[in-house]
Amino acid sequence: MSADPFTLPAGADPAAPLARANPVAKLVACLVVSAALLLTVDVVTAGTALALEAAVLPWCGLGPRTLLRRAWVLPAGAAPAAWAAAFLGEGSGPTLLVLGPFTATEGSVTAGAAVAARILAVGLPGIVLLSTTDPTDLADSLAQNLRLPHRFVLAGLAALGLFRILAEERRTLRLARRARGLGGGGPLARVLSLFGQAFALLVVGLRRATVLATAMEARGFGAGPRRTWARPSPFTRSDAAVCVGALAIAVLATAAGIVTGSWHVVLG
Repeated sequence: MSADPFTLPAGADPAAPLARANPVAKLVACLVVSAALLLTVDVVTAGTALALEAAVLPWCGLGPRTLLRRAWVLPAGAAPAAWAAAFLGEGSGPTLLVLGPFTATEGSVTAGAAVAARILAVGLPGIVLLSTTDPTDLADSLAQNLRLPHRFVLAGLAALGLFRILAEERRTLRLARRARGLGGGGPLARVLSLFGQAFALLVVGLRRATVLATAMEARGFGAGPRRTWARPSPFTRSDAAVCVGALAIAVLATAAGIVTGSWHVVLG
């Protein structure tokens, strides 16, 4: 049986201090840290922010195994970006390594490390947000605390639920094709099989979306300019403390970059 798409993701401890924080507070924290890191690309600022984020991970309710299972995409994306910056970027300083036509200098390696640390520092808070937040709680908080239109909030919640359902549908479809002896063969056959699965998922997604939209309209989700909410989402002092903590991380990381002279504004 598939898990409920509108519940807290498995592997997260809902009693952890940051896990039980208001979703809007966690969202604001992610935006504050990301805004500070997007202003500059230097290894000191990004490295300081990443170290401070790692220091608060024990309060996020994610164990090491759960965190690795959910955050593996970050190093997977940071590694090629760092390699490209180190070997294909503009070189400066003494040469450190030569691999055929590719040359890594002291300046380019530093730039590669800065790019990797920046990707990890920007992505880690988002992973924590997605892994410790119940989608329904997020929708309630966006509507009650940020006063976003309920049509937008409920549509986003429904779309998130559909994405999780489609992930389970893809797994079922893959197993069904394997049971029928389809999808085997070489690389070309696998690519063609992926296209077939993608088309089938598109059809299933459109059908589910149509049925869901009709059901929501029939139950009055789009009626009236105002609506009530079954679960209140208060914004408490502890939630404000989460925002202040994120601001402190952003300020300390920026200050470290400025003090060492590595911080510089990047436009575009």
